[in-house]
Amino acid sequence: MNLFADLLASSTRAAGAGASAGKGIAAPVATAVATGPRIQKSRRGVEIKSAREIETMRQASRIVATVLREILEIAAPGMTTGDLDRHAEKRIREMGAVPSFKGYHGFPASICASINNEVVHGIPSSKRVIKAGDLVKIDTGAYFDGYHGDSCVSLCVGEGATEEAQRLTRVAQESLMKGLAQIKAGNTLLDIAGAVQDHVEAHGYAVVEDYTGHGVGRNLHEEPSVFNYRTRDLPNMKLRAGMTLAVEPILNAGSKACRTLKDRWTVVTVDGSLSAQWEHTIAVTSDGCEILTDREF
Repeated sequence: MNLFADLLASSTRAAGAGASAGKGIAAPVATAVATGPRIQKSRRGVEIKSAREIETMRQASRIVATVLREILEIAAPGMTTGDLDRHAEKRIREMGAVPSFKGYHGFPASICASINNEVVHGIPSSKRVIKAGDLVKIDTGAYFDGYHGDSCVSLCVGEGATEEAQRLTRVAQESLMKGLAQIKAGNTLLDIAGAVQDHVEAHGYAVVEDYTGHGVGRNLHEEPSVFNYRTRDLPNMKLRAGMTLAVEPILNAGSKACRTLKDRWTVVTVDGSLSAQWEHTIAVTSDGCEILTDREF
């Protein structure tokens, strides 16, 4: 996602940042544009995965799905985002993987935990207490046997969530599934983007344009950028069987405008409105897609 690319573009560190976390991935090359999202370009370009590679990604993604399913079950008022981060890291490592996010260009945790008007990349903290009714986004990844899985959920914790928070979360999840329904070999990225945008805007919400989905595999972020709105500023690539993508609509209840806090990670809505996000890692097939991070197993 964008902020990772931004940090890389300004960093003087060698490619392979985050190797201390055991990921061993090659850093992508970031290209900035004047407006809209910045495209992250892998030195390998778009990769078509073999059946063996997809099977490995299926295992990495199952770990991610397991952790997120557990977090959906245990998240409760009074817990801290640091509690959830410790649980995620413990479980990822117990299942034989390494947290994809921890150490990635300096990110200090195994999950991104973003609450209410925080859009993406919230840093977990033992001081950040989750309150009843909070809209919490949990994004995490696992690196297993050379490949990554990546997924995000949004949840309204406990009782007392506003009707707007519940509706925004539901529409965000629906928009993800609308996008996934457009995925099959021969369709294009704009087919995904249009389906997401139409569903979001039909409900009166705004698609965040500053952050996109992405290819995923040996690198956590690969080509192509998987956008959630119609644009001519990004390549409208045709989908091919064997592509592996992280599709992740991000919705704001108010303006699409975002800003980054002084911690250089946490992104918030400019107008203070709520934000929601859902994400799955998928593999493109000839007649559809396989949701690798599906939690229903």
